[in-house]
Formats: sequence, structure tokens, C-alpha cells
Amino acid sequence: MSLSLILSNARLANASDASATVDIAIADGRITAIEPRISGGGTRVDAGGRFVSSGLVESHFHLDKSRILDRVAPLEDRRVTDYMKRTSAVKDTFTVEDVYARARDTLEQCLLNGVMHMRTHIEVDAPIGLRGYEAIERLAKDYAWGMDLQLCVFLQEGWTNVPGAESTVVQALKRGATVVGGAPRYDADGAAQIRRIFALAKDFNVDVDIHGDGGYTTDDMMVWQICDLTDRMGWGGRVAIGHGNKYSCLTDSQVAALGKRLADSGVAVSVLPATDIFTSGRHMEHSVMRGLADANALVAQGANCSIATNNVLNPFTPYGDCSLVRIANMYANVVQRGTEKDLSECFAMVTDRPARILRKDDYGIAVGNPADLVVWNAKTPAEVIATVAQPVMGFKRGRRVFTREMPTLHRP
Repeated sequence: MSLSLILSNARLANASDASATVDIAIADGRITAIEPRISGGGTRVDAGGRFVSSGLVESHFHLDKSRILDRVAPLEDRRVTDYMKRTSAVKDTFTVEDVYARARDTLEQCLLNGVMHMRTHIEVDAPIGLRGYEAIERLAKDYAWGMDLQLCVFLQEGWTNVPGAESTVVQALKRGATVVGGAPRYDADGAAQIRRIFALAKDFNVDVDIHGDGGYTTDDMMVWQICDLTDRMGWGGRVAIGHGNKYSCLTDSQVAALGKRLADSGVAVSVLPATDIFTSGRHMEHSVMRGLADANALVAQGANCSIATNNVLNPFTPYGDCSLVRIANMYANVVQRGTEKDLSECFAMVTDRPARILRKDDYGIAVGNPADLVVWNAKTPAEVIATVAQPVMGFKRGRRVFTREMPTLHRP
């Protein structure tokens, strides 16, 4: 087997010698060797002693409704919580080509920031129907050279209280969606919606990813029902909850108990810092709550958690440069996690941990795995998060997909 690429002088995480570097040999899109020095044919690219990781993983994203700020009504009062209403008001303007174009621009920015795997949620409520799904389905095929896209279909604005709404979910599952989700908070009977989501997951043998436990009242959390259904169906490792703002309102002992239950049931949590912080505490005049769950505390109890972007430039999150590392840095700052161990765990929550949520069995830098690699302008995972380090270059299955020129200081 002839080598196509050798990424030399690469620094890996958890190396026994922190200053040691290795060469990574690649052939046919996969890693064939990881050794201190590899000779052979193929292109040799010098990582310059920088930290090299696998491609980042976005476990919770909304490509279909990104970049719509220019068409929604402005937020006149910071305490208003009408994100859903303002978004819903423009959904009738979404066409297949429109969704495709906006999603493409967002996906390309994610790629340039080192993301190579993504689970994107797709709304199929009226009046969109399957137009958004059709656009993202096509995008997934067109950009398979740089991004592995996993499609989660769901109803954002109600299910059990909207006659006929489920039909589009079923149609998308029949077309190949591999995850089913929902937003029970916006349903007249949220518990019934959750039960129906799990029933469809079993019928179609797909994973579950539910927008859950947004808000600040902790006596009505849906996580317990989700864990119960996961246990009953044997779906451990195949279920995720997005947001979990309410977990930020629990005491330390309650968080520990929640973490253990999540771990026992195999239910993961994706925290979404940009959205969770922006939408939380709008009922409060002062000492405003953060609304961001401490995923590190849940991980400490054995639960699996990830950090994800969620929205880009829409009413729920009117920000976004598609840098998942910036999002992770924001998370660490807000939940006050700053040790080497904590920050390394934050990096794991944008790499290895979300890869488990997406059930990527061949993820990671190891012989035989796909050569999905990112070179960072840093020496350790913790430094990437602490400094919001920039990715220098990225390779998808051994093919270079981006290069970022580092700034040069011109001294007098």
C-alpha cells in the first residue's frame, strides 16, 4: 500500500512525553501508522510541533434556520421571549434553494473552523414541510467530501396538538433520517410527544435527540421520563437531550444524582452555550441566571455530555462565526472551569464525547481509522480552549480541506 500523505511533527493528546511528536501516515483515506519517524512516499506536510486532533464534532445544530436575522423582526425589548414567534413568521419564505444556500454558507464556515462531523436538526412543521429536509439531504451528499452530516427530523412548534403534523416526520424517516427528535416544551402534551418520539425511534430503529428541559423550574423536568423510556426500550447510548438549562438551577447534590441517572440510562446531554445564555433569565431584572448546565459536573458522575453551537444568526442566537472552539471557551468561562483537567474535558466535549453521541465507532487518531485530522495553533487540548486557538489546516479522509494562514506581525 503506497502512502498518500505523511503528517509529520504532530503533537498528540495524552502522550507519555508531552514534548514528543509523531508522524501520521495515511493511505486510502485511513491512518496506517503513527510513529516517531516515518519514511516513505507520498506528500509530507509538517505540523510544526502543533497539537493535532480528530475533526471536531457538532452534536446539535440547526443548519436549516441559520442566517435568517436579515428577514425577522428586530428584538425591541431584551426581556421578550418571542424567538419562536419571530422565527415562525418567516418560515413561509423558506424554499429548498434558500435553505440550501444558507445552510451551505454555514456548513462551509464550520468546516473552516475544524468541524468534520455534525448532527443537524431539521424542522418539518407547516408551512415548511419537507423542503428543509430536501435541502439538507442534498447538502449532505454534496459536501460528503468534507463533512459527515447526520440528519435529525423533528417538529418545533407542536406535535400532539397539531393534527397531521406527524406525517412529515414519518416521511422523512422513510427517506432515511437516522435520528428523530422533538420540542416537547412547545406541545400541549409534552409527555405524549416524548412517548411518540420513542415509539417512532423503535419502529424505524433510529436514535433520539430531544430539545429538553429549557427553562428554570426544576420540579417538572422531562429528563426522568426520557431516562425511563430509554431504560424500558433498551436505547442506552442512543438518546440525547439538548439544552438542559434547568440543570443549572439544581444543587450540587441534585446535579450529582442527575449525572448518575443519565450515566445509568445512557442518556447524553448537549449543552448549547450561545443559545442557553442568550435565552435564559429574561424574567429577571438583576442577578440574572446563567442558564447553562455544568456539563463537567455531569461527566464527573459518568454521564456523557457535549458542547455544541445550536444556532447561528437567528432569533434564538443572533451571533455566530461557526467556531465550536469559541463556543467551548464561552462555556468554560461561564461555568467557571479553568484547570488543565477541566479545559481538556471541554475539548473532549467537542471531539470524543459528541462522537459517541453520533455513534462514530471509528472516530479518533488510531491506526485503521479515517484520517480526519485538524492541526491547531496550540500544543495541548486545554490550550486550544483557553486561547480559542485557530485551526491551521484540516484533512478529511487524508485530503486537505482547508488551510488557514496565520497572521504575521510586521515589526518596525
